[in-house]
Amino acid sequence: MKIHEYQAKSILAGYGVPVPQGEVIFAAADAAGVAERLGGGTVVVKAQIHAGGRGKGGGVKVVKGPAESRAAAEKMLGMNLVTYQTGPSGQTVRRVLIEQGLRIKRELYLGIVLDRSTERLVLMVSSEGGVEIEKVAEESPEKIYKEFIHPGIGLSAFQTRKLAFALGLEGKQVGEAGRMMTALYHAFVATDASLLEINPLIVTEDGSLLALDAKMNFDDNAMFRHPDFKELRDTAEEAPLEVEASKYSLNYIKLDGTIGCMVNGAGLAMATMDIIKLAGGEPANFLDVGGGANAEQIKNAFRILMADTAVRAVLINIFGGILRCDILAEGLIAAVKDLGVRVPIVIRMEGTNVEKGKQMLKDSGLNFTTADDMHDAAKKVVAAAK
Repeated sequence: MKIHEYQAKSILAGYGVPVPQGEVIFAAADAAGVAERLGGGTVVVKAQIHAGGRGKGGGVKVVKGPAESRAAAEKMLGMNLVTYQTGPSGQTVRRVLIEQGLRIKRELYLGIVLDRSTERLVLMVSSEGGVEIEKVAEESPEKIYKEFIHPGIGLSAFQTRKLAFALGLEGKQVGEAGRMMTALYHAFVATDASLLEINPLIVTEDGSLLALDAKMNFDDNAMFRHPDFKELRDTAEEAPLEVEASKYSLNYIKLDGTIGCMVNGAGLAMATMDIIKLAGGEPANFLDVGGGANAEQIKNAFRILMADTAVRAVLINIFGGILRCDILAEGLIAAVKDLGVRVPIVIRMEGTNVEKGKQMLKDSGLNFTTADDMHDAAKKVVAAAK
């Protein structure tokens, strides 16, 4: 789950991370009052969307005084902001953050992610703050410094000092940076985050360190431990079909192809998308119905899949274990009848009650195409889509 910058800053401030003063607004009429409360001088008006690169797209403006802050908010609220992360369709700005203006001396980068190859969290810093970290990694990898955190020991003081020195910090800044890194680590673990980025981490002209921007993503599988985080979710920032799928505990991600996929198990879903591409097609989605799906859930999954108008053919690839093949067939037959599906459907199923499931599909009188294996299924569905 992704959250907005202002929400991330509020969480981090609770762990002792220094952040600029600011308030979020949903109506331009509130901008002047916020600017006055921040001192009436220079403020920064920042669009709040779940994407980076906002400044380049016109989503960050430095203005002076209440009148200019209101004018900037009026222009920004409701605009369609296009960045390198939103894609060409952009994202509608529904809220803006107004923060105090700061005199910046340096911009740095600080982030924490999980390195799956080492099975440890990795704390990364770079002197190239304000730049996409992917670009830095590609063009100047030597400017990224990393410390891997042992899960049984945690982040050590010598590691934070090492990274602070790598950034060229001196004197009291080394201690400040250490405290900030430790606070970020504690926040990451306590909130079950999957990503935490401070970009940029700024050094002000008086030598202070502040998180000028903040990005946090959470592990959806851990949300049962954080019921209070539900109110942080902004479904307007998510794809409508993905929001609908989440209501039924379905893992759905919309893609750009024309072949709809319904699979049980994330690994099998990835393999299915790969073999579709190998056969010359493009998957329209990732859809994992899970191992414990029932007929009603299959029907909902198929409804969501068919709501994508780009889908020209469907490949259903199921290994029947907990989800029996006859249950799958029951759900599919009901879905196709109720939804009036007209696109070709290719089915490859193996496992529990597979013969019963195949017989149910055959007896339904509907136009299902069965396949013997994944390669056969991919060839048939790609041909059907064309």
